[in-house]
Amino acid sequence: MIIYLHGFNSSPQSGEAQYLKQYLEVSGRGAEFACPQLPHRPDLAVAVAEAELARRGKITLVGSSLGGFYATWLAERHGARAVLINPAIDPHVSLRAYLGPQQGYHSGEPYELSEEHLQQWEKLFVNRVHPERYLLLVETGDEVLDYRAAVRKYQGAKQVVVQGGDHTLASFPEHIPPILEFAGMDLTTSASSRTNSLL
Repeated sequence: MIIYLHGFNSSPQSGEAQYLKQYLEVSGRGAEFACPQLPHRPDLAVAVAEAELARRGKITLVGSSLGGFYATWLAERHGARAVLINPAIDPHVSLRAYLGPQQGYHSGEPYELSEEHLQQWEKLFVNRVHPERYLLLVETGDEVLDYRAAVRKYQGAKQVVVQGGDHTLASFPEHIPPILEFAGMDLTTSASSRTNSLL
């Protein structure tokens, strides 16, 4: 079972979430994918994610950007595995520049990013991780976050560092088979036929 956690101001309609969902649906495994809408408040976001974990059996988290930050906290709290895609390392620091009016990219829902958000993210910050729990996917061309911070934070984890790209992880489709392998999902349909059916 995969639970996908989207990034800052994003939603289950994000490109990576939709691609992974379609990939699994083509394989007849769509029921083993969940991507909840995470509220903008950090305490509510982790509560929603934990509710998903409680409803499922063996799970692997896949978190993109801010979702990777949440996935780290959840993985350490619950001993779960997590795939991190260009993860945010310290949103209580890096998102300070975004204080003020915000809105969801897909929903258009307005809200105010406040000091309270930063304080809640700081409380969720994990100083030291168990690297064996993680698969890190980053691209050096990430224009939003410094990929080197993630490489340092998750030293000892399985890491894939792709030259170029951007914050959306432009090479994401080619990483789906190793993501599913890391998650322990045995898909019988060939990777090439699944990928071709989505093009």
